[in-house]
Amino acid sequence: MRDLIVTTFLTLDGVMQGPGGPGEDDSGGFAFGGWSVNYWDERMAEVMGEATSAPFAMVLGRTTHDIMAAYWPTAPDEAGGRVFNEATKYVASRGRPMLAWSNSVLIEGEAADAIAKLKQEEGPELQVHGSGNLIQTLLRHDLVDRFRLWVFPLVLGSGKRLFADGTIPEGLRLVDSTVSTTGVVIGTYERAGEVVTGTFGGTD
Repeated sequence: MRDLIVTTFLTLDGVMQGPGGPGEDDSGGFAFGGWSVNYWDERMAEVMGEATSAPFAMVLGRTTHDIMAAYWPTAPDEAGGRVFNEATKYVASRGRPMLAWSNSVLIEGEAADAIAKLKQEEGPELQVHGSGNLIQTLLRHDLVDRFRLWVFPLVLGSGKRLFADGTIPEGLRLVDSTVSTTGVVIGTYERAGEVVTGTFGGTD
């Protein structure tokens, strides 16, 4: 049994679309590709390094796989190239693409069913990076164990959101947090059961 962890860059209004650069995902006329880049600092690099310091495998959507595959194979080891290149990449795709990036494996059949089976196997934790459409599938099928949310201090007003309509309501528990010098709040959240409602004040 292994956990599945979603790692996502978010704006304050919950947008996760296109953080890495123009053209990364301009669907729906999205015009803010690359919104995360100028906030990066050493603390953020340290947190990412810590998250990938132990063995892990990745679960990726096809688009995110292709974006990462265009960069990491030639990236220096000290910049994270070795750990990402050596990790197994499980790729969800509606087609049957040729996956040239080392250790990439096409997920066969329905993604949710296949990933549920992966979680039942022995092995390192499963990390999801980017992959907005795939994450919505994972959320609908209740397959996410933890979230590592990097919340950037800006709002965009439109774009694909992590917690879109139809997300299953549930409580989360903050288990770790840090803040970058640029104001990015990085929090790790575990699932904490059903949403509990209440009221302030008395009954008078």
